[in-house]
Amino acid sequence: MKILVTVKEVAAVDDEFEIDGLAIDDRYVTADLNEWDEYAVEAAVQIKEAHDDVEVVTATIGPSETDETIRQALAKGADRAIRVWDDALDDAGLLDPETKAEVLAAVAAEEDPDLVLTGVQSADDGFGATGVTLADKLDMEWGAVVNDLDLDPEAGVASVHRELEGGVEELTDIEIPAVLTIQTGINDPRYASLRGIRQAQSKELAEYSLTDIGLDAAGIESPLEQTSLYEPETEGEATVFEGSPEETAAELAELLAEKGVTS
Repeated sequence: MKILVTVKEVAAVDDEFEIDGLAIDDRYVTADLNEWDEYAVEAAVQIKEAHDDVEVVTATIGPSETDETIRQALAKGADRAIRVWDDALDDAGLLDPETKAEVLAAVAAEEDPDLVLTGVQSADDGFGATGVTLADKLDMEWGAVVNDLDLDPEAGVASVHRELEGGVEELTDIEIPAVLTIQTGINDPRYASLRGIRQAQSKELAEYSLTDIGLDAAGIESPLEQTSLYEPETEGEATVFEGSPEETAAELAELLAEKGVTS
């Protein structure tokens, strides 16, 4: 059985930062593995540990600078990694879910996985649409916002809980091959051990161009364009009471009465 997990490097930004043009100044940014993808990797590794003959492969879209972040998944138990990048993707700029899904679907077509796991969304773009778009392109069954997963490879069925609007959960069986988008909280992602980190350095990390996976580089064109970046203004007021508990309690009571909260 083969599980393909899509992973992405995202930027973690300091609480205090400065904007430089269309980006945050590099001094305030560190790279990390997308939080939702960590849960997807953990789900795949747990399946590997529970069943025989399971291979976990990660796939990402990104330049060579993302390699160390990608290896975090290898250190946590993934067997090998695939990274897709070339000048056409670089020139495309901000990639929309359709373009990402097109690339990842080409990788999946080469790998022929039994199960594809993605994070529900990424911490930077937050589109939340790449996983289900990928399922559509692969013509696979899918389940979105999965917060519990019980896989029976022999029966070819994934029993999942899906988190829906209004706190409602759906329990359903999905036939594999399928694409599942994984929600945070489904498990407790493990920390990479020192042994795992050392082993990750020797695991395969294959770099593909678009032509390597059968895509026409000239056809890659994202309809999205970033035009500005700014820090939104905070709205609201805070009243700070200073003094003894008796004094501040009296002031708070008076303010609440003015607001009509008390009578």
